Amino acid sequence: MNDRPAPLDRLRTRVARLGAPLCLGIDPHPDALPDELPRDVSGIERFARGLIEAAAEYAVAVKINVAFFEAFGSSGWAALERVVADVPPDHFLVLDAKRGDIGSTAERYAAALFGLLGADAVTLSPYLGEDTVEPFLAYPGRVIYLVTRTTNPSAGTLQDLLIGGVPLHEHVATWAADRWTDGRVGLVVGATAPAELARLRRLVPALGFLVPGVGAQDGDLAAALAHCDGTAAPGLVSISRAIAAASQGDGWRAAAAASAQSWLGRMQEAGATLPA
Repeated sequence: MNDRPAPLDRLRTRVARLGAPLCLGIDPHPDALPDELPRDVSGIERFARGLIEAAAEYAVAVKINVAFFEAFGSSGWAALERVVADVPPDHFLVLDAKRGDIGSTAERYAAALFGLLGADAVTLSPYLGEDTVEPFLAYPGRVIYLVTRTTNPSAGTLQDLLIGGVPLHEHVATWAADRWTDGRVGLVVGATAPAELARLRRLVPALGFLVPGVGAQDGDLAAALAHCDGTAAPGLVSISRAIAAASQGDGWRAAAAASAQSWLGRMQEAGATLPA
């Protein structure tokens, strides 16, 4: 019998313990590995597992981008299984997959990410509607984050389209907030768009936000911390390259640990100045 606390309860406990919502992002591109590692699936596995061992203690969650493993086929999937097994049991595990398809296909995606790999949360594209969301919510306690306002340069091409005078990403946010109210559905909103981040928080106060873009993309840390938490679920601020790429030399593990500890400290300090 599995008596682990529900994912959101574990996340709340760890945020309270660390005093900041730092999420360790793992996006192991073969071309960006430390010099000592081979540019193949064994290299990305060693890198990902090394980052978890070195830096996870400073984070409340670990977010793994599955594309960097899937690109290697069956050997990459096996490596992903081993990396997932390394995530400490008290951490909140997000698999960044950005899936989105019709109901029967979504069921199989959910079986892989929640059933087989045991993720606590996944990222989904919302644009097929509730058909793509409900199969994931059939797994009790698990969480999804709907891609809403992202950090990439062309994000606004579609996400900012006006529909009835309202940007499309705001329609996504209010649709999610109105339909799912228990905290298990959140939004991905980038720290590189702080005005949109602040407006979305005012628009949907309950939803937890997964906020990427702080660190290498120079997103707004203060805005991320001020707006990630919802009243129904805590938020996360994800940092990937600013930790993972702290050093390309032999001391990359120690450098990653030091960077994660520094980012945690910055978040704790900044968070202490936010209005209660």
